[in-house]
Amino acid sequence: MSPTSPRRPSAPLRRTPVQQRSAERLARILDACAELLDGGGYEQLSTRAVAVRAGVPIGSVYRFFGNKRAMVAALAHRNLDRYAERVSARFAGTAGLDAHGAIDGVLDEFLTMKRTVPGFALVDFGVPAAAPGEETTVEPADDPNLLVAERLCALFAVHLGQTADETLRRKVLVGVETADALVRLAFRVDPEGDRALIAETRELLHAYLAPFLEPPSVP
Repeated sequence: MSPTSPRRPSAPLRRTPVQQRSAERLARILDACAELLDGGGYEQLSTRAVAVRAGVPIGSVYRFFGNKRAMVAALAHRNLDRYAERVSARFAGTAGLDAHGAIDGVLDEFLTMKRTVPGFALVDFGVPAAAPGEETTVEPADDPNLLVAERLCALFAVHLGQTADETLRRKVLVGVETADALVRLAFRVDPEGDRALIAETRELLHAYLAPFLEPPSVP
């Protein structure tokens, strides 16, 4: 499989909830995990603290997750699902969507989540680096930027009439990697995201991706 071929994320859940009550409990666990990440960071996070914050027995946490890393991986997967939903809704609600509008939507929704979603500043679509000796089950296929690029390729295919082929995957992956690095820099400079650096990021993405993403002309 090449670096830009479709990838499937490994499932961090021990058990997938089938009843609404179980799904709601899982949601509370992930919400608590996100809040605690904002409060104390990854190193201070523990399954017991999450159970207390979520108001569930510790056994409920272990029913879903083998360790805190798997729990954070599930939070990252949920973030990616919600990001894709937000971008899709924005695309669908934009009349006459073009390449520049699509690029703005992708970047703006990411920035909004970065500023407003609990835990997202530390864990967006991937888990932090493992501590020495920490158990980890994250596989190479879980590279967050590859997963983000794959989702965006699918959305570009649906809303811009693009073909999600190898070339599109490579172009979008380069854009995602570049934007990720620059946005991280913008938020290191300013906790709310340095406006000038974000503007440079937007300009770069427009110049690189827009010519390729323009919807095919209709004869």
